[in-house]
Amino acid sequence: MSEANIHHQMVRDTLSNYVRTAVAMAVGLVTFRLLYQHFDREEFGFWSLLWSVFGYGILLDFGFGFAAQKRVAELSVQHKWDELGHVLSSILIFYSGIAVLLAGGALLSAPWLVEWCGVPAQRAAEFKTVLVVFFVGIGLAFPLGIFPEILRGQRRISLVNWITTLALVTRLALILVALWKQWSFLSIMLIALGSALAPDCISAFFALRRMPKVKLRPTWAAMGTMRHTMAFSLFAYLGTATNLVLGKTDQLVITSALGVAAIALYQSGAKVAEVFREFTRQVQDTLSPVAAHLHAGAQHEALRALLVQGTRWSILIATPLYLMCAFYLDELLHLLTGDAALTHETWLTGQILLVWYYTTILTHSVSKRVFIMTGHEKKLMWLGLAEAGANLVLSVGLVMWLKSVTAVALGSLIPTLWLGWLYLWPWQARESGMSSLALLRKTVLPAWTASLPVLAALLLLKNLPLIPDGHPLLVLLSEGSIAGVVALVSLWFLAMSRDERQKIKRRFIRKRVTKVSVVIPI
Repeated sequence: MSEANIHHQMVRDTLSNYVRTAVAMAVGLVTFRLLYQHFDREEFGFWSLLWSVFGYGILLDFGFGFAAQKRVAELSVQHKWDELGHVLSSILIFYSGIAVLLAGGALLSAPWLVEWCGVPAQRAAEFKTVLVVFFVGIGLAFPLGIFPEILRGQRRISLVNWITTLALVTRLALILVALWKQWSFLSIMLIALGSALAPDCISAFFALRRMPKVKLRPTWAAMGTMRHTMAFSLFAYLGTATNLVLGKTDQLVITSALGVAAIALYQSGAKVAEVFREFTRQVQDTLSPVAAHLHAGAQHEALRALLVQGTRWSILIATPLYLMCAFYLDELLHLLTGDAALTHETWLTGQILLVWYYTTILTHSVSKRVFIMTGHEKKLMWLGLAEAGANLVLSVGLVMWLKSVTAVALGSLIPTLWLGWLYLWPWQARESGMSSLALLRKTVLPAWTASLPVLAALLLLKNLPLIPDGHPLLVLLSEGSIAGVVALVSLWFLAMSRDERQKIKRRFIRKRVTKVSVVIPI
């Protein structure tokens, strides 16, 4: 793959990532508000807890999804279709076994789990049914979830994004119908699960169609094949598991210490931060396959450039967005929940989690994606385990001491700051061939220099609002648009080099000329 092809594919995949993310944000925010207002406290808390557990399902992945992506990329290039069939058949059989175990475990443990969650006795039977159906859906997600990974291994990330986007829109439409018709809690859960599984089924069609010589047969499953695949997947799995602990443990800690109803308080503050994270990680999501390609070709200079420029562009995008989210958190929370007066605890939780996600963009997101594809997965695993352990211990200790959901957010932030700036940042600087201070000047300083006008505009708008006491949506649209324009202008003139501006101009002009030539043949 040439450098031009790599760049074109990264741009295409990044743009499709942003389209999918924008749709997911809109659908997620609308769905969150609808369900927040429709469900009672117990239903919303149980819903949030179950979908948090859905994220924990990746702990049973054992890294084989990521390994499948890697093996598809390697064996497709080498045209080793029989070997690829053995690898994928083995993984599918393994995942099918996990599906059976999950479904059986849910049936046996449902009464105890419902009681542990503090569900009122009069609703225990209803919640038990929802829990069993949910875990059956998680089980199905394992064998079906391999097919989007196959598409990614085929370098068809944009196709996965378009399939997911269609499923998200369909999900919102069905939930609107369910709420209008006053369907049950179970019906809404079935809609959500079906919308999560449908993209996997569609991906299966496109993935297998591209590989007509690959056969998936139960008899091809073999322990030898699994052991060979596991040689890479183990470290990837442990790294993923620690990331999961960092992102998903909070709800369980809150449930154990404060009760399931307290999750609603935490989720309100966390949702804005989660949307911010999703919107700012789209560049990073395209880096792993590129890093693997450059590492395999021993293109060390290109790898260093990828590490530095990936970090720089990620921070350039994230910094003005972080400032706008932090300044307009009140308005965002109001739009999200519909509550006119949220507690200070919810607002403070949202601010802490915004800082948490922002610092992971600076120190974690790019470096980890590049390092895991360049032979550093073992070191990343140990660092991740240390961070996850510190996160869990601090979260539990602080919430037991302070009896507040804000304490759990602090338990997440402190270890990330410690690991990111004392370990990951110096390591990233060494791999980039520069000092920590030089890397800071190259990546972080331009973003904050370009964001100073944005900061000034936000301070001015907060003190001299365009629409005093206006509806939060109007405030966000008017003042957010002004801040956004200031951010774009500042990034263009203060953060980007002259060569970068010229390249963008040439690309835009070339596309315009191509479109005109198609409409008016010469």
